[in-house]
Amino acid sequence: MVWKYYDASSGKLTRLKKECPRCKGSFLADHKDRLSCGRCGFTEFKKKVKEAKKEG
Repeated sequence: MVWKYYDASSGKLTRLKKECPRCKGSFLADHKDRLSCGRCGFTEFKKKVKEAKKEG
């Protein structure tokens, strides 16, 4: 279903997923460590967030 990629609750149509910068029209698949395009193969890696050390 295509409508799970959009939000129309505010009266405006907004995209929930990131769009491919190369293809312009394809959404990027959301994986655990990266975003990837199935059409052209573009891959964008997610930045790792380091956990703050707990003292005490």
